[in-house]
Order: sequence, then structure tokens, then C-alpha cells
Amino acid sequence: MTINFVNSILFGAFVGLLAYVFLSAMSMPDVWFSYSTDECVKFINYVEGDNYSCENLPRKFNHVWVK
Repeated sequence: MTINFVNSILFGAFVGLLAYVFLSAMSMPDVWFSYSTDECVKFINYVEGDNYSCENLPRKFNHVWVK
């Protein structure tokens, strides 16, 4: 009985961790950089209220190369 309870707790913690990682990855903004100039050309915020831009980059973002 106690082993099933412990397994259930561990499984729930694992599923919660996966959900947290997925939601964190999906909310990271995309920053488009030009291949030729290596400069930011566009910034896409996915979370309402984020005020990041090419001049104000966040600590973590998805780096997307464009022409």
C-alpha cells in the first residue's frame, strides 16, 4: 500500500515537472536575427505584459535565424 502511494506521489511530481518545463518553453519569446548582419530584426512576445524588444532582450529567448 505505501509503495503505491509513494509511486503515485513521484509520478504526480514528474508530470507536474514536465508541465512546468513545457509551459516555460512555450512562453519564451522568439528573437529573429539576420543571417547577414547578425542583428535583431524582429521580436515576438508570447506572454501578455512582456515588454521586451530588440533593445531590451530577456535573459532567455529562442534564437531564430532569418534571411
